[in-house]
Amino acid sequence: MAQRFGGAHSPGAAKTDWSRKRRSRVGARANALYIAPIPLLFTAFGQNPAGLAFDLAAFFTLMGAAYLTREGLKAHDAYDARTTARRPAIPRKMLGAALTGAGLLLAGLPSLGGGIILAILGTALHVAAFGIDPLRNKMPGGAPAWQSERVAAAVDEAERHLADMRTAIAGTGDRPLLIRTDSFAETARGLFRRVEQDPRDLAQARRWLGVYLLGAKDAAQKYAALAARSDAKTARTEFMTLLNDLEQGFARRTETMLLDDRSDLDVEIEVLRERLDREGLAMASDDLGDKNR
Repeated sequence: MAQRFGGAHSPGAAKTDWSRKRRSRVGARANALYIAPIPLLFTAFGQNPAGLAFDLAAFFTLMGAAYLTREGLKAHDAYDARTTARRPAIPRKMLGAALTGAGLLLAGLPSLGGGIILAILGTALHVAAFGIDPLRNKMPGGAPAWQSERVAAAVDEAERHLADMRTAIAGTGDRPLLIRTDSFAETARGLFRRVEQDPRDLAQARRWLGVYLLGAKDAAQKYAALAARSDAKTARTEFMTLLNDLEQGFARRTETMLLDDRSDLDVEIEVLRERLDREGLAMASDDLGDKNR
């Protein structure tokens, strides 16, 4: 059956909030890592068994390095996109650099000296091109470490719910619904960023980051299972309505937090003004006393 194509620039598609977008580190350089080892497949055959083994081992090692590097770049992008984030549990880029060195060492064998030189150069160039993984947790200034850790854990769980939700909808092949799901995810992440900026808001947002997103994920998976078995137009309409309600709720919750912060700021400014007024009157009375003397 023909399927109508829908994309971010198609009529009726949700508008993308480019203010939250960052340039991805995953680009041509990362993709080139998959191409560079291919000549080893051609040089491997026609050699003696040792040369064949070294070249094939080098090829698979370098392909593994390319995969780890690409995944490390994605993890670094996710780290940079968040105000509060934990360092990657696995330093994929550094492992990719190490495997790149190992692969070039194997490619240079049986000449050990040449292999070592290639390994050192390859590792150094890999680090220069792609950098290393984040080594420290990123926490907002002024927030206690334990509070920031709780926020990071809650946001990590919420991101997993969104990822599972997107995977379920992507499996249906319904691109307009997938785009709608992505739009809801962007709105939800606005609340994530708000909580990351002020970890004190976690208590107010915990139900949204946990219970509501878990329910949305379960609804997405149930809809996907139903759509795989039969025509589920009614279920699709109901799921779309759920997304609309959730998106409005997340947007209102984020706006409420911003308004609360503005109210707190107004109160602090008013208290400060009162203190300054009192200090100004006290200084004025002191000046009068000095003049009368």
